[in-house]
Amino acid sequence: MITPWDLLTSEIMRYPLIIAVLMGLTAPIVGTYLVQKRLSLLGDGLGHVSLTGVAIGWLVGAWLQTDPNDLLAVPGALIASVIGALLIEFVREVGHTSRDVAMAILFYGGIAGGVVIIQLAGGTSTSLMGYLFGSLATVTGTDLVISVVLAVIVLAVGLGLSRLLYAVTSDEEFARASGLPVRAVNVLIALIAALTVTLAMRIIGALMVSALMIVPVAAAQTMVVGFTRTMRTAMGIGVVCSFGGLVLTAYVDLPPGGVIVLIAIAIYAIGLVVRAIREHVGSGRAVAAEATDEAEGTDAANGADGADGADRHGPLDAARVRTR
Repeated sequence: MITPWDLLTSEIMRYPLIIAVLMGLTAPIVGTYLVQKRLSLLGDGLGHVSLTGVAIGWLVGAWLQTDPNDLLAVPGALIASVIGALLIEFVREVGHTSRDVAMAILFYGGIAGGVVIIQLAGGTSTSLMGYLFGSLATVTGTDLVISVVLAVIVLAVGLGLSRLLYAVTSDEEFARASGLPVRAVNVLIALIAALTVTLAMRIIGALMVSALMIVPVAAAQTMVVGFTRTMRTAMGIGVVCSFGGLVLTAYVDLPPGGVIVLIAIAIYAIGLVVRAIREHVGSGRAVAAEATDEAEGTDAANGADGADGADRHGPLDAARVRTR
């Protein structure tokens, strides 16, 4: 039987657990801004283009004869994701192309470039599987260092500049009219999204990293109201999903990325049901209160009529009115 202490001291699980907590904290922060900007699929686009970076890193590693060959895969994914994030804003601003078209180009170009370049590097498409869906066995100390640095940057930007980022993401036109650096903020949000993709890619996989950005935020919105509350609740949900999903895979042989995403979706579904029940109960109470108010109003009106009758007909007739 595997104990919690065994998980913390295990060479295979120790680094992934730390990275899981970091990505559980950072991904929902970025996701909150993406949901606010209606850019929920940005993480998917960057996840796909990061595969091209993985393949380029693999190719460079093969040329330099590094051991292992994928030593430069994560740095390559980071560079490719950052370039992809900048390209989205460039295409939208200069090319007058909508964001969804720019992201669609990233979707297809990223996965196609990854498959072709990995073949040139002497690998096969199966070499990308660990990056597509996540793999605990491939996480190294170097990955942990990179993840810690990226997480610190995302937390510093996402939390430290939260007021500025919220002002731009909530109403871009008003922010531009107010003189705020809208273009710089849009680029900054895309950049921290790229960093988050690289951070989470080793554990959850490039294809599902966007889910950890968006689903905890959607789940939080079923529980609380307000931007700050939503972000904090989403961060808590993200940590629970990431850490809990990873621990579960230690006992059951399942892919970590899929388990983490399914836990997040389950929390979202539970939140929807609880909110629906709460709204139903609340509406029932409102109807009952309205009926009570109407009844009290009717009684008050009848009482007023009785008083009028007493004034008109004298004490004896008033008594008869009251008895009725």
